[in-house]
Amino acid sequence: MSAIALDEELILLNLDGKDKLEVISKMANNLQKLGYVKESYKDAIIAREKVFATGLPTSPYGVAIPHTDIEHVNKPAICVACLSQPVDFVIMGEKNEEVPVRIIFMLAMKEQHAQLGMLQKLMKILQEKGALEKIIKAHDSVDIKDFIRKRLEL
Repeated sequence: MSAIALDEELILLNLDGKDKLEVISKMANNLQKLGYVKESYKDAIIAREKVFATGLPTSPYGVAIPHTDIEHVNKPAICVACLSQPVDFVIMGEKNEEVPVRIIFMLAMKEQHAQLGMLQKLMKILQEKGALEKIIKAHDSVDIKDFIRKRLEL
């Protein structure tokens, strides 16, 4: 698996958005501006979210893990957003049921098998007691980066 970028520029603190599409767009624009994804990435990730929802009703905060196909990616990266206010995402595997989300892990993977592996590693963070609380309450992107990198073994 290629090295996966996760640095301060990829961590968006107190991100505002009126809905999931605005938040996804801002995150995808950030990835594109930094050269990690192609221009097609934003439309592809929005289209995929409409068909395959990524919201997870985790506690104490809902989480979403939007991602899309590898052909839209230049270099592998993870963009993390802590939202100032929750936005609703449809729950993974559901048609209409939504969860208010405060933390988003947007994946830009370059290899097909890397996406599944990263999803499995993220699930460990989501199940770790206190992990989401630590991420949402952090005031510094360096702290979040170090915490997540260690748990994802990046």
